[in-house]
Amino acid sequence: MHKLNAIFLGTGTSQGVPIIGCSCIVCKSLDIRDKRLRSSLLLSINDLNILIDIGPDFRQQALKLNVSKIDHILFTHFHRDHTSGLDDLRPIYYMNRSPINLYCESSVRSSLENDYNYIFSDTHYPGKPEFNLNVIKNHPFKIENLSIQPIRVNHGILPILGYRVGKLAYITDASFISSEEKKKLLNLDILIVNSLQRKKHVSHFNLKDSLLLINELKPKKSYLTHISHNMGLHRKVKEELPENIFLAYDGLSISV
Repeated sequence: MHKLNAIFLGTGTSQGVPIIGCSCIVCKSLDIRDKRLRSSLLLSINDLNILIDIGPDFRQQALKLNVSKIDHILFTHFHRDHTSGLDDLRPIYYMNRSPINLYCESSVRSSLENDYNYIFSDTHYPGKPEFNLNVIKNHPFKIENLSIQPIRVNHGILPILGYRVGKLAYITDASFISSEEKKKLLNLDILIVNSLQRKKHVSHFNLKDSLLLINELKPKKSYLTHISHNMGLHRKVKEELPENIFLAYDGLSISV
């Protein structure tokens, strides 16, 4: 596989950071690394751009990082902080005039078709963007010649998907991964995993959970994402982490 580049479009939780009305030290921080839009990752290999999740901040993220081409989108689950930027793809579709391919489980498909019925209905109108909606299961599939391995994880009681592409894996909103699914996460160069906060949470890994998982899987490098203001200041948390584990931030670019 050719060199894979990944850009963190967003590394925040469903409320983002800063949170509206919050005056905590993180939300008031002037450090750009403490400004977190909703979580999303852009993968680029050759001329192929694959987005994992598209939340309500996509327009802002695309303008900030000069993203003008999206070929495929992988959805992890149907929560709005991971799906509600779909309509903002219209100018990208107009520019490239090529249908954008969506990959998701049936539950996500139902949610998308309900939320965006004007897009997925049989009614056509000028300017309507085109999407190819592909339903996937927890089985490997290919995007062009690129192999994609879904990873089944639990977000509280909700089963959702993470994804492995080559030597990189992206897991967000997880609170549990079975032993069988962890086998898919061995021999990684890069593991990206959610880490909400320091305190225990019912539906997300906290910092301790994330570090235990990383220690078990032993990837070469790990990046923590989907981070809330309760985690603390970026510069402070960074000092506590082992040398091969990093707190991701918006706009960070990494390569495999």
